[in-house]
Amino acid sequence: MNERRDGWNQGGYDRPTAGYAGRSGAAGEPTLPPELNPRGRMGTPPPRPASDPYGAPHGDPYGQPGGPGPRPPAGGGGGGYPPRRRHRVRNTIVTLVVLIIAVAVGTYFWADSKLNRQDVLASYSGRPPAGKGTNWLIVGSDARQGMTDAQMKALHTGYASGSRTDSMMVLHIGGNGNTLMSIPRDSYVTIPAWTDSKGVQHSAAKHKINAAYAEGGGKLMVQTVEYNTGVHIDHYAEIGFNGFVSVTDAIGGVDMCLPKAIHDTASGADLKAGCQTLNGAQALAFVRERHQEATQDLGRMQHQQQFLAALGKKATSPGVMLNPFTLYPTMSAGLGMLTVDNGTGLYDLGRMFFAMKGLNSGNGKTITVPIADANYYTPTDGDAVKWNMSEANQVFDAFKNDTKVPSFSN
Repeated sequence: MNERRDGWNQGGYDRPTAGYAGRSGAAGEPTLPPELNPRGRMGTPPPRPASDPYGAPHGDPYGQPGGPGPRPPAGGGGGGYPPRRRHRVRNTIVTLVVLIIAVAVGTYFWADSKLNRQDVLASYSGRPPAGKGTNWLIVGSDARQGMTDAQMKALHTGYASGSRTDSMMVLHIGGNGNTLMSIPRDSYVTIPAWTDSKGVQHSAAKHKINAAYAEGGGKLMVQTVEYNTGVHIDHYAEIGFNGFVSVTDAIGGVDMCLPKAIHDTASGADLKAGCQTLNGAQALAFVRERHQEATQDLGRMQHQQQFLAALGKKATSPGVMLNPFTLYPTMSAGLGMLTVDNGTGLYDLGRMFFAMKGLNSGNGKTITVPIADANYYTPTDGDAVKWNMSEANQVFDAFKNDTKVPSFSN
């Protein structure tokens, strides 16, 4: 027994016997070396390898003997981010989300505050009930608000004071495709009885439709369209010359493909044939040009429809919507020059522009109210445009009921 104890001491296993007494035999009997002891970890453990990733004693990767200690990252194998780094990533993501929401909300209220709203959809006796789908009355006026004399000269707008309608369209957004219908400004219609801002009452009378806007503004314009079509107008949008030019320039111009060159000294149009990008001045000249067209105002309305569809496509493109250096100037230039009804918000305007974009891609149609006589003689208003009521009523019924809009050739 003494020889064995001496042998162990010579082999490097010299430990106090008190620490092992009674664990492998009778009292006083020598203990086993660690490699043979079933409680091997009770002795002094060998040095921890330098590659141990957890800082735990050799043989126990989870901490000190007798307890689990710190655990490795979830998923095993030491994968994933350390806890502190995970917290930093999470906090960064949360901060970015909050900032994006704050910017979006701030932008919404800023843009909404720039809209000019008017009470143009006021209720009145005999107003058509709301139908299916959504109907917009879109008016382009010749208002020169904010334009200098030099600008009016350069844009060939003339110097007339006040405002008149240069174009008017009804945009129907519905389940059977969207339809943009132009109404000739010389349409001979009934202007219903109305009361002006001074309290003077006016009886119903036959006149060209643009007289309604000249006399009673947007409110009488809406009422006149509803009276003669039976179509309930849900939203109203109006833009003048200056706003038209500003919006076009803000989005970097609008791409148009012209089948022929256009030269018109009255509107200032001087455009080549083929595909090109029109700036604000060129676009305004294009939508106002009529003297080169065989059908005069009817040809001009086709230009207006083509341009609005192209404008909607450009305004809703990723290059504008996702670029703050283009989006904000566009919104600032356009919204400040736009007049809408009290119930119209940014969401409604967005739907209108996307609907016009659809017209450009073939999702819908552009038409003119069916016409019976484009040179109809009137006793008080000279030559005017007379509607073909048999065909027109079919179009109006389709707008009211959101059914497929029939096509007619004028």
